[in-house]
Amino acid sequence: MKIQPGMFPRSTTVQRPEPQVRPPASTPFADVMREQQERHTHEELKRRIEDIKAQGERLARNMTVRELKIYRQMVKDFLDLTLRRGIGLKETRGWDRRGRGRRYKLLEEVDAILVQLGEELLKTEEGRLELLRKVGEIRGLLINLAF
Repeated sequence: MKIQPGMFPRSTTVQRPEPQVRPPASTPFADVMREQQERHTHEELKRRIEDIKAQGERLARNMTVRELKIYRQMVKDFLDLTLRRGIGLKETRGWDRRGRGRRYKLLEEVDAILVQLGEELLKTEEGRLELLRKVGEIRGLLINLAF
């Protein structure tokens, strides 16, 4: 029997199974966690903005030192939260003109929406914050007079 190269008898043809199509991979766990964290952060910031507005209205109705301190602390905490989560510090290494290694620190806005939300709050509460600044100045002057 003569064997020709490239010829296979029909009886020995190997039938390959059809490749199984896998369903698309689900989102990685880290992505799900990041989305949950972002949603939680936005909800918390919205809640804090509503609390600050309510406290601002209470302060406008009832000008007491206690209400003023609460309002100032709420605004301070809100700004701290937005800056902490909205801006990140990134350190990179590069070369200067003379070929020496340099370390650069870059501030980058991680979540521009958070920063924008903080700016909007400052715009809406600007009049109250100006009032707080003036009250703080008067308080400082009174302390200076007392001592």
